[in-house]
Amino acid sequence: MKKVLILEDEVNIRSFVVINLRRAGYDAIEAGTGAQALERIRENPDIGVAILDIMLPDMDGFEVCRSIRANNKQIGIIMLTARTQEMDKVTGLMTGADDYVTKPFSPAELTARIDALYRRIGGDGNGDMDLLTQGPFTMNLRNRTLEKNDTKIRLTQVEFAIVKMFMQNPGRALSREDVLTEVWGPDYEGELKIVDVNIRRLRIKIEDDATKPKYITTVWGFGYKWGN
Repeated sequence: MKKVLILEDEVNIRSFVVINLRRAGYDAIEAGTGAQALERIRENPDIGVAILDIMLPDMDGFEVCRSIRANNKQIGIIMLTARTQEMDKVTGLMTGADDYVTKPFSPAELTARIDALYRRIGGDGNGDMDLLTQGPFTMNLRNRTLEKNDTKIRLTQVEFAIVKMFMQNPGRALSREDVLTEVWGPDYEGELKIVDVNIRRLRIKIEDDATKPKYITTVWGFGYKWGN
């Protein structure tokens, strides 16, 4: 059974999420503090997706996210954010989250986001050539790795999917909607800004100078493309 960690200090909310995750066929692992969440992940290395609330009694969800990402690039991470706290969404994504869900949320919405992350974790390289090469970059679709000048770049599942899309379409301008549909799925109902924040995060990892990108360049008023 696929495992999902739910980190939420409010018992009523956590219980509500757990019940619905189990109804959807997931094995829900509970945590009420950041420290408990990190311990649960150590105890259950096969957890595929973590749902992290931001406001916690011992540390904030961003710190938990950073701690998880320092040791695990493969796990999917969803942040629970408040509707009025726009910066929480951006901060969560920049600290390594793959997605966010705004409170209050429906069980169907949360389950759909988890399903989408698990699909990416399962891999999407079947039927493709094993290697993609563009300039100094080599992407191994079987091992799901990216190297730049023979140096491995650690990517999250979402970041890997974005770079794969660009490398398979060199020189082609891709709209934000194109990226959102391909990477997050056609049924994703989130905001386009999630694409921009992930591009910003990717540039920090892959560009020689993130302020002067030459690999993922901006097509003003439209989206992005791979190369100038």
